[in-house]
Amino acid sequence: MTAVRPYTEIMQYIDAHQDDMIAMWKELVETPGSSRNRKAAMQVERRLAGIFRDMGLDVTEHDVGPVNSCLLEAVWGRERTGKPVLFGGHYDTVEPCPAPGNMPGSGGGQDVPGRDRGEDAPDVRDGDGTAHFRIESGRAHGLGVLDMKGGIVIAIWVIKALQAAGWKERPVRILLAGDEEKGHADSTTAELLTRLASGALVCFNMETGRMSREICVARRGGGDGIMIVHGVAAHAGNDYLRGRNAVVEAAHKVIEAAALTRLDAGTTVSPTIIQGGQVPNGIPGECRIIIDTRYTSPDEKLRIMEGLRKIAEKPSVQGTHTDFRFEEYMGPFTETPDTDALADFLSEESEKLGFGAMGRCRLGGTSDATYFQAAGVPTVCAVGVRGEFNHTCREYAVVDSLFERAKLLACATLDLDAFGAGQG
Repeated sequence: MTAVRPYTEIMQYIDAHQDDMIAMWKELVETPGSSRNRKAAMQVERRLAGIFRDMGLDVTEHDVGPVNSCLLEAVWGRERTGKPVLFGGHYDTVEPCPAPGNMPGSGGGQDVPGRDRGEDAPDVRDGDGTAHFRIESGRAHGLGVLDMKGGIVIAIWVIKALQAAGWKERPVRILLAGDEEKGHADSTTAELLTRLASGALVCFNMETGRMSREICVARRGGGDGIMIVHGVAAHAGNDYLRGRNAVVEAAHKVIEAAALTRLDAGTTVSPTIIQGGQVPNGIPGECRIIIDTRYTSPDEKLRIMEGLRKIAEKPSVQGTHTDFRFEEYMGPFTETPDTDALADFLSEESEKLGFGAMGRCRLGGTSDATYFQAAGVPTVCAVGVRGEFNHTCREYAVVDSLFERAKLLACATLDLDAFGAGQG
């Protein structure tokens, strides 16, 4: 005889605790947690660890090295049989955009900024340094409200709802990184994520949900091509002929690099940062270029790397030479029969609950879904709170989606035996 599933209890529990969910959301958003500030990120981690312990979860704070905040693991029902359901995510946020005087090339003496800079985000913090959370017209605003503290709140309340309903059928594991926004540079997080995810039945990666309600089944990998062009500095008037202009050489390389883009293959090559020159009347002796690359396959990654290397090795301005290196910050998350099957399962659950069907999408941004998939776990991504404009001052999340997604994922967890049976 099939056990009666407590769908109604799940729905009622989430509805009864909407104010509590928003209060937790607000608290997490107003606890700053930049991935480039270990001390700040650890404040968020400690608060989350406290929440999980209060819920009765088994908490482990994994050290990932001296630079970044730790990887937080929380397990409910570790002693249970069966493969665990995994919720993935990250608790770090991007830094606010630097003030105009500190932008590259402004004379502020800044290094090339890291990958977690917002595209156009000014400082959205209050005077005391905390991020401001507010709700207007059904939308929540604040640094990290969408990417991805809303997704963390959903995962927490999925477990709370399952606990309240008396569900104890399999373990539930949460893995939250503290350095995802910087691509886990200077840490062992990526290796730990893959190892700790191994053996899970499925993974729901709680990244930004799409406004279209589509489920992400693939993401491009990404890496930076870094060129340092060396020329010969000289006075632009008196010694023009003895100078070797590194900026002019860089301009040639920027155009050639961009031409490596192949949209038909899902590959983009985008020069994004150029830094060169010291004074307006001097021929620059050095210029640095950062080239963002996105790709869907290892073959395309190799093509890009080799193409950039050849561009670096061949000078257009005689007397210049260029150093080159390539730094991959995350590999591709690829669409497979497993990802499609899990996306279809979740869409069917959504229809059954009255939320409507959910399509599939393939995204250009990277996420830790690639590491969960590398562990052999069927994974879908972008199932967190829905919204737009990550990493910018316009970041917002749809409040009602916080409750809808908690209901959907809690009820889907109730039915995971059916998905597991379908996977053989």
